[in-house]
Amino acid sequence: MVSEKTVMPTQAQAELAVSEQMVPLSDAMKEFRAQMHLYKAGIRTVEMKLQTLDEEFHAKYDYNPIHHIETRLKEPRSIFKKMERLGVSGTIGEMKRALTDIAGVRVICNYISDTKTVAEMLLRQDDVVLVRKSDYIHEPKESGYRSLHLVVTVPVYLSERMERVPVEVQIRTIAMDCWASLEHHLRYKAEGEIPEDLRYRLRICAMAIAEVDAEMQEIKRAVDRNAP
Repeated sequence: MVSEKTVMPTQAQAELAVSEQMVPLSDAMKEFRAQMHLYKAGIRTVEMKLQTLDEEFHAKYDYNPIHHIETRLKEPRSIFKKMERLGVSGTIGEMKRALTDIAGVRVICNYISDTKTVAEMLLRQDDVVLVRKSDYIHEPKESGYRSLHLVVTVPVYLSERMERVPVEVQIRTIAMDCWASLEHHLRYKAEGEIPEDLRYRLRICAMAIAEVDAEMQEIKRAVDRNAP
């Protein structure tokens, strides 16, 4: 078990700990690395569930609602920065309580309706527990960002116990992902601060992309109605 009072290793130590190359490891590093492996297992669990659901949907309806899946394990430097920003003490117990996005799965769908389909299929599974839902598709962020975020917990079975692991699942269309990826790249180049006039232009782009998404959805419905 991870001790509530175990102080996390420093950022540099943590990065070495998860690299599998630092021997011997301190107890804090071992616990940090073990926790990272749990998050990796949680990612694999969610990814496998989504792939299975997508394949089943195709077998039933000859259509895949999922275009592709991306996964991400938050890097130690990002974990440390977020804990610092949140004012959270540097223990592994606090990290587990405060951060629910260390393990991430991004699901890219073709159409807006597919995002709802995928979310409903995933949440119908008995061992998937919904912790939080943020619908930025119907209520976009001020920046223009659109996506459906689910924080779920899934069971990870270890040699001596089962532990529920939180995974953040982001479900969005190809168009939404295009905007989000480019906006992230621009924000990174601007070191986090984009001037207001450029933020306004990004919001305009987000609105235009949203209109394209809606129009593509309507075209799909028309094609489906006219299909033999």
